[in-house]
Formats: sequence, structure tokens, C-alpha cells
Amino acid sequence: MKNGFMKTTALALALSVSATGAALADKANDTLRVAYTKELENVDSYFNSSREGVVLQRAVWDGLIYRDPETNEYKGNLATSWEWIDDKTLELKLREGVKFHNGDDFDADDVVATVNFVANEENGVKTQRNVNWMESAEKIDNFTVRIKTKDVFPAAIEFLSGPVSMYPADYYAEVGPSGMGLNPVGTGPYKVVEVVPGQHFVLERYEGYHDSPKGRPSISKIDIRTIPDVNTQIAELFSGSLDLIWQVPADQAEKLAEMGDQFTVSNESTMRVGYLSMDAAGRSSMDPNPFQDLKVRQAVNHAINREALVDNLLKGKSKVVWTACFPSQFGCEQDVAEYPYDPEKAKQLLAEAGYPDGFTTEFYAYRDRDYAEAIASYLNAVGINIDFKMLQYSALRELNMKGEVPISFQTWGSYSINDASAMVSQFFKHGSLDTTRDDQVLEWLNVADSSNDPDKRVEYYAKALQRIAEQAYWAPMFSYNTNYVMSKEVEYTPTADEVLRFTNMSWN
Repeated sequence: MKNGFMKTTALALALSVSATGAALADKANDTLRVAYTKELENVDSYFNSSREGVVLQRAVWDGLIYRDPETNEYKGNLATSWEWIDDKTLELKLREGVKFHNGDDFDADDVVATVNFVANEENGVKTQRNVNWMESAEKIDNFTVRIKTKDVFPAAIEFLSGPVSMYPADYYAEVGPSGMGLNPVGTGPYKVVEVVPGQHFVLERYEGYHDSPKGRPSISKIDIRTIPDVNTQIAELFSGSLDLIWQVPADQAEKLAEMGDQFTVSNESTMRVGYLSMDAAGRSSMDPNPFQDLKVRQAVNHAINREALVDNLLKGKSKVVWTACFPSQFGCEQDVAEYPYDPEKAKQLLAEAGYPDGFTTEFYAYRDRDYAEAIASYLNAVGINIDFKMLQYSALRELNMKGEVPISFQTWGSYSINDASAMVSQFFKHGSLDTTRDDQVLEWLNVADSSNDPDKRVEYYAKALQRIAEQAYWAPMFSYNTNYVMSKEVEYTPTADEVLRFTNMSWN
């Protein structure tokens, strides 16, 4: 009731503002004003793992390769060409004449320094899976480098087109991740001119931007503020102090769409999957730990009405998901065990596991409280009594890495990498976020991740994903969609990878 009241109140306030006439977008000053909901830990793209960070990464920095989000074609960006010298050595020819935002020339030294820094686990890159496939880089000449992989890694081109950005060697050596977080320097289409950590980011079009497949920006300035409350974002959209908001809940987006003469509302699918992660490995201090029992994990899966969540909460282009990856990703096997909604079956399984009266557990979430509360209510209904804890993303991630979370509602967008390894191998290869520690799954994923034979990769991802589902290690639930709401002055067509591309935005 409280959430519904707040949403209704926010829309009523917005309507009253609109009745008096909303201010126009800041087109006159060529400044697009955008809201972030989640506080960004660190602007340095290697030291945050949030979607907001991915958006800034794609605007401020460049990768060696670029994947067109519409065609999935790989194109040269900071590299102009590439070829495999052997199974574990990729040679790349670099683009000449590129300058970083601080005036430094881009060349092979920057690639070598970046790769060798991020590939060293001791340097603490947040998402190791994005970089730990690289062994090292070596300079052949000023505009030729070779990247050596630790093992055969067929997804290398995909990763080089996504989360692996190139940094200026001398500057990064001087300031490190903390300095890069406060004064970011890249080669991207926008340069950062102001950072108030976690609160405010101002980007300006980089007039010296090279001939990149990203394209040159049309809008000269992007002003991003962190506004955690969506109701406040909507009110500011109506008052004219924001031009674009995203990740808007479905019910509010539907109401805003009805005001077609004022706003453009777009819904697009994403690669983000929502799931429950359970402590099957017994790392948490819960004693006894029910989630080490297969029947309890199966009960959790049967307790969730996935179709109702999609139909009533997510809506749009979301769909039910049964496997631990996003369906479009290469190797994401769909023929896995499914657990239809059956609360009586869930209660029966709990009784068989020795919990006829259920049990109490801490249940964590970091986003989408409405979704998390709905999921918690399903668990409560079958006897799994929830002690609900809502944390900031960074805090929950740290708890997960320490193995202190018995069950949690999580989401993962795979950094928009269209390969199953970006999700299933991120969470099931005995890393700090692996809540299962299944040696058989690890063995199969190692084969899938290190084979150049596409058929073999598909076969072994299927084995791993089928076992994950059979053992009910997770409860995958749904894919996400994103609602974008923007002023009629803004022209933008979202892409299905959940990356706000400021270079693709313009004024009407």
C-alpha cells in the first residue's frame, strides 16, 4: 500500500506540474540531463560492476574492437585489424592518430600497460571474469600488439569489444584507480569534466574524437545526477529539470505513456536476468543450512510464480527464464529442468527435507524492492519465513564475496557480452561469487570456455547448465526489460543490450 500510495502521489504531483506547463528540455544549452538511480561506486570502469558504470565506460573509453548492437558485426575501433597468430596469441594493428582526452597519444604502450595491469589479479579489478582470461600483452612496434591468453579463449573478441577499455599508460601509472575515478581520461566520444563521487557527472563532447564506429556525438553536454527515488525523477521530468530517465517501473511507465503528447516512452529487452542465488556450498554461518539440501532448493524454485511476476510486475519485453544465462548468448542451453509454480509441491519438498514447519532465513536484495518483496511473499507462503534485508549493491556484493549470504535476489546483465561464459562462467567456476562450488560444473565450464570448436562449446555449456538446473543451485526467474522515458525534444532509439548510448541521441 505504501509503495502504491507514493507512486500515485508522485504522478499526481507530476500531473499538477504538467497542468501549469513543463519546462522544455535544455536544448538551448545543448545539455541533456539524465538521472541515475543507483549510486556509482567508482567511475573507473574496472572498479565498478554496475550498469551505470557500463554506460559511462562506453561513453568515456574505447575498446580495441566494437560490436554493432544491431548487426552484432565486429568492427575495428582502437584496433583496425586483428588475427590469431596461434591458439593463444592475438595480434592487433592499432589505429594511428588517436589522442586521449588529456592530449596523450594512444599507441601500443597504452594497450600493454592496460592489459598487464588489469590481468594481474593482485590489482583487484572488480569483475575478474572480464579480464582474467588474459595472460599479458607485448608490444611488437608502436602500433602493433599481441595479447596472450592464459588458455584458449574463443570469446576473446567479444570481451575486447565490451568491458576491456584502453587507458593512458602514463596517466594511470601516476593516479591509479582512485585518480581515474575522480578525473577520468579516455579516448571515448565524451570526456568527463566534473565528478562529484556517487552524485553528479558532467560529460562534454570530445571534439578530437577519432573516426570510430561508435559515431560522433550530436549533443555537446550530458549532465547526469544520481536520484535514487524514481518518484522524484518523474517529478523532475515533468518540471523540465530532467530530459531522460530509464529503468522506470512498468506501472509508472504505462501511465506516462498515456500522456503521449508530452513524453516518449520506449520499452526494450535487455540481457539482464533476475535470479535467486542460494548458499548450496554452505559458506554462510547459517547452521543448519537448509540450502545445502537439494529438496529445499527445489522447493524454492517451485514456490516462485515466474509467469505472474513477468505479467504483473515486469511486463514489456520480459520473459520467463529457466537457465543461468540469457537466451541469446552463445551456448545458453534452453533444454534444462523447469520448476513450474506449485506451492503444494514446495511444501512437500520442505517436509521431506526435514522442515515440515518451514524455517527462517535472511533474504537479501539490492534493487527492485517491489520484485524482491513479491518473491519474498511467495517464499513466506510455503513456510520459508523471510527476514528481509535491502542493501546497497556494493555492500551486498561484498557480503556475497565473503560467503555470508544464505539466499538473495540478484541480477546480472553480463556487461552486455553475448556469450554464455559472461554469466554462467562468472558465477560457477569457484570464484568468490560462486555459491555452489560444484567440481563437475567447473570441469565442464573449463572445457566450454577453452575450446575453439563451437559445437564442443555448446555441448559442454549444455552439460553445465543442465546440471545447474537439475541441482536447483539457482532459481532463475525472468529477463529484464527497460523503460525509457524522455522529453519529446529528445530523439533516441534504445538498443537491446541495456547500454544508454549518448552518441546515438539527438534533439528533435
